[in-house]
Amino acid sequence: MSKEIKNVEYGLEKIFQGAQDFLPLLGTDYVEFYVGNAKQSAHYYKTAFGFQSHAYKGLETGSRDEVSYVLKQDKIRLVLTTPLNSNSPINDHLRKHGDGVKVVALWVEDARSAWEETTKRGAKSFMEPTVEKDENGEVVRAGIYTYGETVHMFVERKNYNGTFLPGYKAWNSDYNPEPVGLKYIDHMVGNVGWGEMNQWVSWYEQVMGFENFLSFDDTQIHTEYSALMSKVMSNGNGRIKFPINEPAEGKKKSQIEEYLDFYEGPGVQHIAVATDDIIKTVAALKARGVEFLPPPPQAYYDEIPARLGEHMKIMKEDIKELQKLSILVDADEEGYLLQIFTKPVEDRPTLFYEIIQRMGAKGFGAGNFKALFESIEREQALRGTL
Repeated sequence: MSKEIKNVEYGLEKIFQGAQDFLPLLGTDYVEFYVGNAKQSAHYYKTAFGFQSHAYKGLETGSRDEVSYVLKQDKIRLVLTTPLNSNSPINDHLRKHGDGVKVVALWVEDARSAWEETTKRGAKSFMEPTVEKDENGEVVRAGIYTYGETVHMFVERKNYNGTFLPGYKAWNSDYNPEPVGLKYIDHMVGNVGWGEMNQWVSWYEQVMGFENFLSFDDTQIHTEYSALMSKVMSNGNGRIKFPINEPAEGKKKSQIEEYLDFYEGPGVQHIAVATDDIIKTVAALKARGVEFLPPPPQAYYDEIPARLGEHMKIMKEDIKELQKLSILVDADEEGYLLQIFTKPVEDRPTLFYEIIQRMGAKGFGAGNFKALFESIEREQALRGTL
């Protein structure tokens, strides 16, 4: 049994046999980005990633300070928010970090309880429990800060029948390109500073009741030039997974250091979104102009049968087709997975996306780390930041 899957099984056993979950999470409600131009960003996500128009808040709905476009694809909701005047505090976030994730919203049954339980355990409050109402009912939201200036918002919407949230109206657009098959958020990765990973692991354990069910150190995640360390945190029911990365010593600057330099602090590094057909999804994304990391060498694909072992008997995908699209493959005792990573989607080399298809595997592609990070380093070299 691999070290990775042993850690997964041990961690999940602790989660499900442990104490009562004081912070039950039903899933990811939405992810909110602060961006310099929400209208143009919305057009990009629709055109390139196949998101659909969903909801809108702006001058036409009575919002005088900010505008937000909500996009949806299956269970994924993205909110793109831009300030409407120079006095908005959102400008401070944009000036320092550039476009990036501000809010990771978590769907809960009781937002008041979620806020009370986490703040009494040491969380810094972002927003006290607030009831928001309109003709469609009411939503209760409350928020806390996590690493950097990132926020976890607790969203209770059991008494609401509207499109998204009070203050928003349905956004009916004539321009809605076909979806590309993105289903839900599999996990979201945060980058933190030197020596801060264990601090935030403890924070998620103590404040939110998460478990560290999988760990990687710099002996597992390294290349000739750089290294990093990572620990994966999961909530009680396993629906929310937050890997946390920090830099490790290497000959040159790691991808985590590059992120921290340009984001100017900790933040969300990438969002992994699931698909049921990665070949179809990636082909559609590439046709729409989404740029992915350069492919690994031929030897990587030659070694896939040996790396997958018995799983080759059930593998449906053609290796030549995977190589054509630069899709990576890894396996554990539960099955295999396929994954690929975009280049940064902002001007600063910060946020990017992972497209993942799980065929039973519960891990995070440990067998792909070396090939992946060498691809990232080639991009860093082009940017002059390696």
